[in-house]
Amino acid sequence: MKSGLSIDELSAEVLRQNSAKQDYLVKTGNLQMESFGGNPYLRLIGDDDVDLVEPLDIKATAHSQFSSYLDIPIKYYNRMLTEHPDLLVRNVNSWLARKSEQKMVRTLDGAARALVSNRYRRIDHLDILQAVLPIIGRLPDAVFESCEITDTRMYLKIVNPRLQMDVTPGDTVQAGLIISNSEVGLGSVLVQPLVYRLVCSNGMVVNDAKTRRTHLGRVTSTDEDFLLYSPETLQAEDRAFVLKLQDTVRAAVEEARFARVIDQMRQAKVMPLSTADVPGVIKLTGSSFGIYEAEQAGVMQHLIEGQDMSLYGLANAITRFSQDVESYDRATKLEGIGYSVMTMPNTTWNRINQSASLEMAA
Repeated sequence: MKSGLSIDELSAEVLRQNSAKQDYLVKTGNLQMESFGGNPYLRLIGDDDVDLVEPLDIKATAHSQFSSYLDIPIKYYNRMLTEHPDLLVRNVNSWLARKSEQKMVRTLDGAARALVSNRYRRIDHLDILQAVLPIIGRLPDAVFESCEITDTRMYLKIVNPRLQMDVTPGDTVQAGLIISNSEVGLGSVLVQPLVYRLVCSNGMVVNDAKTRRTHLGRVTSTDEDFLLYSPETLQAEDRAFVLKLQDTVRAAVEEARFARVIDQMRQAKVMPLSTADVPGVIKLTGSSFGIYEAEQAGVMQHLIEGQDMSLYGLANAITRFSQDVESYDRATKLEGIGYSVMTMPNTTWNRINQSASLEMAA
């Protein structure tokens, strides 16, 4: 599992961001990009032609959302951004002027971090912490193994050392859970079980058992541009979700569910990998499950070092490699991919093995 922040460090940063961020509801005709020093900035202009805030830097997520909202292909958008920012500004402003809607602009530390719908339901990181920390605090010996807050998501990865089993003698795994949330429109609130392998500190996200809450609510509108102040924690319509969230936190470390995952691990342990073409198996697995070509060499290195030529060994090589990548978001994604690989149907695994062997023979 990739190292991150301690829970105290994460909590302090969430509190800092909570006091530093602001949300604005702005008509599209009052959104403008301008280029300063070759970098695009976003202006939020009030109806009196006065800027609501100083021109904002634009985060990568917000750029992507402008691209999607204005139907500018992302590849072309990014090329303009890097090679011809003045052209990007003209394109964006031209299409914004043709729209007649209100959008929510989420800002933090002088930057526009998201452009979302006025139906976007703000379930912020602080709301999640307030809902789940009391429950986790009542789990005896629960450990915050790794936490992080990135530009796109907050992650809490908790391990329950009281609930552990052996896949094989000496290969001990512990039950845990991951809680994640996005404040910038990149996914639901998620609660998922995970397993933590002690021998190499691997985390594997159980991504077929999850509870989610989408960030979608009633339309927010106004006759003029205005600053959206944070509501009192979660509104009444979300309180049922908070209760479900708390129940799911308890259930994620339930012994019966954990035992089912251990059974899946043991089954994967006896499914051999074709050693006739190990790189071929990894390549085909990567193309099937979204492991980038640049990552496959690292996966193969950990597979060889682990000396376990089974489906279980391949899954562990993927989760072990996740610790090597720079991005915490990508590392967490690879932890989920490791589980997806481990639990692929036997027919898919046989096809990958056989296809690799046939390509090697050809």
